Amino acid sequence: MLPSTPRRHVRALRALFALLSLALPLVLLPGHTAQAAERTVAGGRLDWGIKTSFQTYVTGPIANGAYELTGGAATVGENQFRFHSASGGYDPDTGAFEAGYGGGVHFTGHRKDDGSHELDLTISNPTVRIAGDSGTLHADMRSKERGTGVVTETAQVPLADLDLTGVDLRGGTSIAVTGIPATLTAEGAAAFAGYYRAGDALDPVTLTADTEAPAEPEPEPEPSDDGDGDGEADAADGAIAAGAVDWGVRRTFREYVTGPIAEGSWQVADGAQDGGALFRFPAASGTADPERGTVEAEFTGAVRFTGSGLDLTLGGFTVTVADGEGTLAADVTTDGGEPAADRPLITFEAAGPAPRDGLILLNEAPAELTEEGAAAFGGLYPPGTAMDPVTLAFALDGDAELPPLPDLGSEPAAAESPRAADPGTDPGEAPAAAEPADDGGTPTTLIATGTGVSLALAAAAYVLLRRTRRARHNGIPKETDPS
Repeated sequence: MLPSTPRRHVRALRALFALLSLALPLVLLPGHTAQAAERTVAGGRLDWGIKTSFQTYVTGPIANGAYELTGGAATVGENQFRFHSASGGYDPDTGAFEAGYGGGVHFTGHRKDDGSHELDLTISNPTVRIAGDSGTLHADMRSKERGTGVVTETAQVPLADLDLTGVDLRGGTSIAVTGIPATLTAEGAAAFAGYYRAGDALDPVTLTADTEAPAEPEPEPEPSDDGDGDGEADAADGAIAAGAVDWGVRRTFREYVTGPIAEGSWQVADGAQDGGALFRFPAASGTADPERGTVEAEFTGAVRFTGSGLDLTLGGFTVTVADGEGTLAADVTTDGGEPAADRPLITFEAAGPAPRDGLILLNEAPAELTEEGAAAFGGLYPPGTAMDPVTLAFALDGDAELPPLPDLGSEPAAAESPRAADPGTDPGEAPAAAEPADDGGTPTTLIATGTGVSLALAAAAYVLLRRTRRARHNGIPKETDPS
């Protein structure tokens, strides 16, 4: 310190630097926080286009093919597939992360005279494993080799290498990482039926995951001695104890609603749930007779689609099943007018599955649009058009569990990092991944706050030193220094 510096400034500077020395360990030693227990991943989504140019090739004039979604997968934005229901584990201390996601995409192209396809590739159930600044995306793969037609099916192929340089996953309770650069592995290239080589850039990966503390062991239930069959709650006379109909309407219709033409959206109401690729409408009442193969049920909930030139609400759903065929009807409201009640929208195959563990489940039955349904959609699709498959689940006793709806997790906080991926970025030139969103109360927040405090203290010290020197140079007291 210069001898001419006033003592009061010396004392102030010493105090500031003392505070700075206390704050620095927060920056330099992020492990200084108390050790956190490993957490369970429970819910979340993975958005990935796989490779946009491959999608374009499959659906273009050369392959003249298509893709279909399986297992509750959805589409989102442009050229993105959404996989759901993350489950796995996360270590807040090390940032180690592993989560599997549900759903799949089936690509077909180059149709042959016998109806088969030369290009036939399914990618499903992606799993992401992250350690440090790198990771791997695995997936179940089923592919047909080019030229030979040999079909190979392999579980959890290491499909893509992930670059997480600059991303620190330590200390969070929820994970949200955007635009992770991905490249094809050698194993992935082989499973990809040879369409690309190892090292080729794939689309960047965006993922979220909710985590929760390990569940406490549940106490053993005390034996019941009242003899009333507690917990069984069998439905009388075929009455449905609980149930749901899951239906996504039609994938291309959802894409049309949210796309550049309609520029719209949808909203669920009255108890309906949005699973991304499908909507769930809970059963209100009904009966099912497994021996006769009949069902009559009413459901609650509605979904409203709005956009440019579009206002369509479907609600008050009913299902009837008889003679191996089912019909899904709904109250249809267009442009805010009076609803047209009980309009049959689709028919579907329903062979009358036998109940298992008290549950009747008809899973992803193919569905076709009816004439009344075609009218409800304003003539966008002709009668007989394939609509999204329909899933029915009916519990005949209180212990039967309905299949879970795809879990998309909580909405991630808006990314503030300038390193977040631009949606228009070419996949081959993807930026580095953004850091996980702050949740406002984790060690990650403390580290970020500690950095800010350190910088603020350093800046304050610098300003004070500048003022002192300037005051000394100008020969005026600090108190009257205009700076």
